[in-house]
Amino acid sequence: MQLRTALFTLLLIALAVLGGCHRAPDDAQVRKAITAVAAGAEAGSGSATVASLSDDFDGNSGDLNKPGLANLVRVFALRGQKVHVLLGPISVEPRGERMVATFTATLTAGAGVLPDNAGAYQVETGWRKDDGKWVCFTATWKRAL
Repeated sequence: MQLRTALFTLLLIALAVLGGCHRAPDDAQVRKAITAVAAGAEAGSGSATVASLSDDFDGNSGDLNKPGLANLVRVFALRGQKVHVLLGPISVEPRGERMVATFTATLTAGAGVLPDNAGAYQVETGWRKDDGKWVCFTATWKRAL
């Protein structure tokens, strides 16, 4: 009887461990990556900000690329200027093998930072899987009304 109870307990533990090992759903992975981009910008880390972007990332039809965004974040950090990002709800929709995520982002900062660019933006991002990881390959943004 004790052997059966011990085996049953081990089986339950094994099932619990296996259940915890599954990957997060694709939409949750994209949301987590968007949150990480915002956190990287707030921390002043160019590399953390662009870690979820593809090498061919295109922001606002050529206005900003991956190295450009990383350098922009680094410049603010080197100047001692802090940028704050407040994300609104993130909507993620599958589009074939890709994902489209839309959300609002409100940018605020200390004195002298982003004086003309501070405010709320409506953002749409495109995501694809590269080597099993979701990466953002395009983003467009415009001032929210």
